[in-house]
Amino acid sequence: MAGNTVEKRDYYEVLGVGRDADEQTLKTAYRKLAHKYHPDKNEGSKEAEERFKEASEAYSVLSDPDKRARYDRFGHANGQGFEDFGFGGAASINDIFGDIFGEMFGGGPGRRQRGRARGSDLRYHLELAFEDAAFGTTARVTIPRPRTCEACKGSGAKPGTSPRTCPTCGGAGEIRLTQGFFSIARTCHHCQGTGRVVVDKCQSCGGAGATREQATVEVKVPAGVDTGTRLKLSGEGEPAPTPGGIPGDLYVVVQVREHPIFKREETEVLCEIPISFTQAALGAQIDVPTLDGPTKLRVPAGTQSGKMFRLKGKGIPSLQGSGRGDQHVRVLVETPTHLTKEQRDLLERFAALSGEETNPQARTFWEKVGDILR
Repeated sequence: MAGNTVEKRDYYEVLGVGRDADEQTLKTAYRKLAHKYHPDKNEGSKEAEERFKEASEAYSVLSDPDKRARYDRFGHANGQGFEDFGFGGAASINDIFGDIFGEMFGGGPGRRQRGRARGSDLRYHLELAFEDAAFGTTARVTIPRPRTCEACKGSGAKPGTSPRTCPTCGGAGEIRLTQGFFSIARTCHHCQGTGRVVVDKCQSCGGAGATREQATVEVKVPAGVDTGTRLKLSGEGEPAPTPGGIPGDLYVVVQVREHPIFKREETEVLCEIPISFTQAALGAQIDVPTLDGPTKLRVPAGTQSGKMFRLKGKGIPSLQGSGRGDQHVRVLVETPTHLTKEQRDLLERFAALSGEETNPQARTFWEKVGDILR
């Protein structure tokens, strides 16, 4: 006598997606179902366990291109009995959980490192003068940070004693949950993944394994840094949470103060210099400030306001060490004000003597206006 058989639901129906669903759609649908029916949230519910198992099996098949192609062609059976899609091992389930449920179980990337524990990184904002950012400098910064307790050497235990093996996880640092055919590991809440607990706490640090200090660190700032540049100082972050671990790093983020004269665009420097009407008309040699000090610039006769000049190699050194940018000087012709009677008389005489030859731009402009109005 044949026994009763239970017909499996269509995998696409289980996840509630169409047959053309892409990888992200599958993952989103599975995440929603898994959160809803996970055994940790539905203790003692057989139905939730079956739904969770069903969704996990469906995702395991449809997220694998080869298995999905076979399923789309043959369904649950290929004409020769049940099709084995390779689902049923705890390892494959844990691979899925590593991506989707890291935040639920305390695992996942970046949550718990196997091997040597690592201290946290620190961040410091360093404000620099324009010239210091351009040519580099050495800065001494003071940062508050934990320091490995000298009394207990970072163990947190009273001198003469040692931390004990965590009774909850047996020193493994993680707790393994088994529900039917699958197994999931999550960080032990008792020891926070260290595998050890402190019973007799160190009086100097209160069992924390570290004390607070004001640490002075020397930062070598290379030439060419700009606002937003991050300088990494390896090992200058917080100490490791357990003895023998790796200290974190210190990241110094640069903020460059504005300069009253210069503006910067990558390795190029821009400044604007006012010149007089007569200097622009007759030509002149003027002093121009640069990062290296004043230099001479020849302004040819007839220079118009807004004219740009380039001083090659007077810009910012490249952070990669490949030369320097240029400085660009824009001259702005200044209109004289508060004229004396003699100055006014001279300008009026000049205006009477001026013809089209002395104002070629104005002549060209009015010729264009005339063409438009005709």
